[in-house]
Amino acid sequence: MTGERKVVIYCSSSYDIDPSFNQVAREVTRALCSLGYSLVSGGAIKGTMGAVADEVIRCGGHHIGVLPRFMGDDRFPGLDQLIWSESMDERKEKMREDTCAVIALPGGIGTLDELIGTFTLAKLGKYAGKIYALNIGGFYEPLKALLDHYVSMGMLDGNSRKLIAFPDTVDALIRDFN
Repeated sequence: MTGERKVVIYCSSSYDIDPSFNQVAREVTRALCSLGYSLVSGGAIKGTMGAVADEVIRCGGHHIGVLPRFMGDDRFPGLDQLIWSESMDERKEKMREDTCAVIALPGGIGTLDELIGTFTLAKLGKYAGKIYALNIGGFYEPLKALLDHYVSMGMLDGNSRKLIAFPDTVDALIRDFN
């Protein structure tokens, strides 16, 4: 799509999460689709990834999934586009490609890896998009505290710390996003 505006959503592929996180995933997806963004995710059928995919279909949006070949064909059946990768590192790179922002929903260690990897690239000047960690219910408070600790210890400069925004609500995320 020429002129396509893409946003990466990092999220969980676990069924064992609080169902309220699936609702948050749907709200974020609806808002982004209504603004005309295409969504890029891990493309799996499980967890909040599946909730994002379901909502993209309901909204008539465009959804790109990126899956590593070694994970098999656990993709969401309604993807508009599927991109295969050979490794997790390549997957993360392909997910970020040509995006204007990344949004980390509450998720597990994979989500944290994706978020911190993107933050590192932004700090090095290799990713120019906005970075959000949706802090619903204080989910990302420990990460905020860790980054603030890094700043206080001189391990991270204050300007770099500002590269990740931590909105507390979907509305705050979308307000900042626009």
